[in-house]
Amino acid sequence: MDTAEKNQAPKDPEIQDAQFFAAIGYLSFLCFVPLALKKGNKFAIFHGKQALVLFILELAAAILKVVPALGDLVFTLSFVVFGILSLIGIVKVLMGERWEIPVIHEIAERITL
Repeated sequence: MDTAEKNQAPKDPEIQDAQFFAAIGYLSFLCFVPLALKKGNKFAIFHGKQALVLFILELAAAILKVVPALGDLVFTLSFVVFGILSLIGIVKVLMGERWEIPVIHEIAERITL
């Protein structure tokens, strides 16, 4: 058995079952997919709630775009930040990890489904 095989722990079946759904949840309005299709899976719900908060913030930034000059700046900056957070979220899902996005996670924990 080589070193790579020793370092790989067996994956949790709950995580394996929900990985695809949790990953696509970070893609904008697809945040509803893990929340609707994997209701009993804690891993999918964890990431789905965070993705939902990101989506709501993306919508808020899009609405602010109507404000002249400042709206464009806020939208562009938020588009980059939320895009990076979503990308990191997808990577963490594919690694089978629960990553608590700063501030976003605290808001997501208050959501009851």
